Amino acid sequence: MHLHHLNCGTMRPFGGRLIDGKPGLLRRATMVCHCLLLETGTGLTLVETGMGSPAAADPARWLGAWFVRTVNPVTDATETAVHQVRALGYDPADVRDIVLTHLDLDHAGGLVDFPQARVHVYEEELAAYRAGNRRYRDVQFRHGPQWKSYPDTGEEWFGFSAVRELAGVPDVALVPLAGHTAGHAGVAVDTGDGWLLNAGDAYFFDREIDTEPYCPPGLAMFERRVQTLPGPRRENQRRLRELRRDHPDEVTVFASHDLAAFARLGERSRA
Repeated sequence: MHLHHLNCGTMRPFGGRLIDGKPGLLRRATMVCHCLLLETGTGLTLVETGMGSPAAADPARWLGAWFVRTVNPVTDATETAVHQVRALGYDPADVRDIVLTHLDLDHAGGLVDFPQARVHVYEEELAAYRAGNRRYRDVQFRHGPQWKSYPDTGEEWFGFSAVRELAGVPDVALVPLAGHTAGHAGVAVDTGDGWLLNAGDAYFFDREIDTEPYCPPGLAMFERRVQTLPGPRRENQRRLRELRRDHPDEVTVFASHDLAAFARLGERSRA
């Protein structure tokens, strides 16, 4: 398998060190939307989609005024997943499958750019959207995605008891990590040289799952504000901490919006 690390949506919130832990307060921090493009024997698989091409043209409508005001997304069409797929020499129609950690607007906003793809997601997450949960942007799903949902059952994976291999998508599995949303999941990818686990928004800052965890206070406050299930979120962070501690040579864990992890993993994939 060959994979590409893509940033499909830079965000520049105010807060400086309160968000990214770096010196300086009166400046913007930088966050990313870390996606993976997998080249497999069955075609291309996209893990997460970022915000999508409509966000570059009309961010307030596509993402919502609160999100635009709070995180200040960069409206650059060259950052969209569909543009980057083309830049790598592929037709967007080559993307046959999309695997999502959850359905928030900065993770699923690009589905509209790949209408032919099957969309794999946990059943509980899809049910929350269909029940009218207002955290999801209905405009992003009006094209009618080809949903493929999965119950929270499966086999053991490094101490996580419910992992489900996906229909027609080799070497990729969903790992339940409820908390940020009720049906939030991680996406585990067997690269052939160890596993990558995109933990989505189970945490936001790379050091949050270190042995001695730390998250900048402003980012920690935002994380609490957007959570759905506080107890499961904290418990899953604890389990991810154990996973990183006990299996560092077998599993590489990263969060969707952490710039440092994106830079580190992107550099490693190019080496």
